[in-house]
Amino acid sequence: MIAAAYLAAEGFESVLEEELTRSGRSISGWHGPLALSPELPGPSAWALEVWTDPRDIPIASIKTAAAALRGMQRNWALLPVLFHRRAALIEAALPPVKARPLVFPEAAPTGHLGGWTLLAPDRLLASPTKTSPFVNGAVRFIEDRQGPPSRAYLKLWEALTRIGRWPGPGERCLDLGASPGGWTWAIAELGASVVAVDKAPLDPLVAAMPGVTERHESAFGLAPEPVDWLFSDVICYPARLLGLVQRWIAADAAKNIVCTIKFQGETDFATLDGFAAIPGAMLFHGAHNKHEVMFARLG
Repeated sequence: MIAAAYLAAEGFESVLEEELTRSGRSISGWHGPLALSPELPGPSAWALEVWTDPRDIPIASIKTAAAALRGMQRNWALLPVLFHRRAALIEAALPPVKARPLVFPEAAPTGHLGGWTLLAPDRLLASPTKTSPFVNGAVRFIEDRQGPPSRAYLKLWEALTRIGRWPGPGERCLDLGASPGGWTWAIAELGASVVAVDKAPLDPLVAAMPGVTERHESAFGLAPEPVDWLFSDVICYPARLLGLVQRWIAADAAKNIVCTIKFQGETDFATLDGFAAIPGAMLFHGAHNKHEVMFARLG
């Protein structure tokens, strides 16, 4: 029996497996990047999405497969793993899913979307519900290849899209570890004011943007101060970032917090547990993340 399925980002299957094992959830098998579990679905920071109601359905033909899916609901996203030609023919018999890239800041889709894959030529695994409204949990954007000095802005766009909130005009933001300025650029583009904190300078074009101020100091030496948003993409050990976040929360200084927890070598699950224990914490590994997890807490 398959009671839940967890979709790993490419290259992070082992990390997802360790997370599930540590939380007491077993894996009965893998179907490509999809971890199949006999236990009921639970939260996962390392899954791009969780299939919460997977059904193992026998099929006799492409026609019966498409009919089975249409009989449950309209919109489905294919996870192609095996039997690609047969899967493509089934997909072609379903209503098309308009998975266009988002123009940030555009809200995530609200339409219902299920996930399906072929386990065998005569077996379909389909979940009418999943935790992400995006095809295979991956948010895609119309990228800006001119303004930002790095591609780091994409993981911030994804994080803000996932949590459904972002800064706006009149809000004061602090960007820790800002250089060269990918996140600062993204925040300033939204019309918010942003103080970029880093010992290294910003890209000159970002530094010249309206609402941007630089402070050349250490993020960890900064005393908490009232801000609407605290952002951090600082490269540091997770435990050190946890201490920083806890200090700002204890001071009740930041209404909203969005940080990247970066892992150097092994995944520090103990510190991740510390972040998860913070009231209101959201933890997720996005499609634009490397060996890192996003932490968010909204006021």
